[in-house]
Amino acid sequence: MSGRIASGKPSRPASDARALRIGDVARLVGTTPRTIRYYEEVGLLPEASARPSGRHRLYSEAEVERLREVMRLKDLLGVSLEELRTLLAAEEARAEVRAQLRREDVDPARRRELLREALGHLDRQLDLVRRRAAELGKLERELSDTRKRVRRKIRELDAHAQGSFPPAPPLQRAGGSAP
Repeated sequence: MSGRIASGKPSRPASDARALRIGDVARLVGTTPRTIRYYEEVGLLPEASARPSGRHRLYSEAEVERLREVMRLKDLLGVSLEELRTLLAAEEARAEVRAQLRREDVDPARRRELLREALGHLDRQLDLVRRRAAELGKLERELSDTRKRVRRKIRELDAHAQGSFPPAPPLQRAGGSAP
């Protein structure tokens, strides 16, 4: 994953003039308010904090960025919401480890322990990404094989129409001659 995922914690108070209402956020990121509420319900986004009755939920810039990242990962990886939750939890845990590692007073033994913890989080993320890559690779091979069969059938039809059935095999690309 190229970028870090925002922690989901508001970076500024909801009363900030730049805070956005749910409809504005939905338009910005290309989704619906219903999807945003659902993501809050299932824990992909932080739930709306307590607000006075009748007041709209306001979203900070950090929350909007987190929503963008959630949607990017879901689209990119095609994962279930549970897998996405696992991926995001691992990223948040890595962010916490990074914060601890930045401290000057971390002794080498604890630093090693933190790095091993980060490695475990990365392994979980890589496992999910590799599973998806393998599934996509399988689909690509299936589509490629089907494409070859369709092209072969087109060649056969063309050769049959020209009276030269069975068709001659296609020329080899590298050598320029038929096998």
